[in-house]
Amino acid sequence: MTDTLRKYTREKIQQKDFDCAKEYTLSMFSGKYKIVIIYHLFHDGTMRFNAIQRLLDDATHKMLAQQLKELAADGLVTRREEMTNNRKAVYYSLTPTGASLMPIIEAMFSWGTNRLDALQLENNFKLQ
Repeated sequence: MTDTLRKYTREKIQQKDFDCAKEYTLSMFSGKYKIVIIYHLFHDGTMRFNAIQRLLDDATHKMLAQQLKELAADGLVTRREEMTNNRKAVYYSLTPTGASLMPIIEAMFSWGTNRLDALQLENNFKLQ
C-alpha cells in the first residue's frame, strides 16, 4: 500500500471498528495520482494503462500500477483485460462508486483555486 491513511483505514474496516466517515472518504483517493486518475476516467472514459501513464508526467510504471490496483480493490475502478493480436490490452474504467467522488474532487479543486487566488499565488491549474 502506498499510503498510511489507506492502510490504517483498511485495518479499521476489517476490525469493524471504523467510526470516521471523513477519514474513510479521504482514504479512497489519497495517494499521489488517484485524484487525477479518477478525474480523467470520469471525463475521458475508459482508458488503457499507457494512456493514463502519459497523463502523469512523473508516474513510474510500478507506482501507477499500484495506484490502479488500490483503486480497483476499493471498488472505484474496474480493470478489464482483452486479447488483441496476441497481445494483452488492459482497460480501466470508473465505477459508479468512483464517479460519486467527482463532486468532492471538484469542490477540492474549487477551494484550492480560491485559496491560491487569496494567497496571490499564480494558479495555472484548470479543471478541464
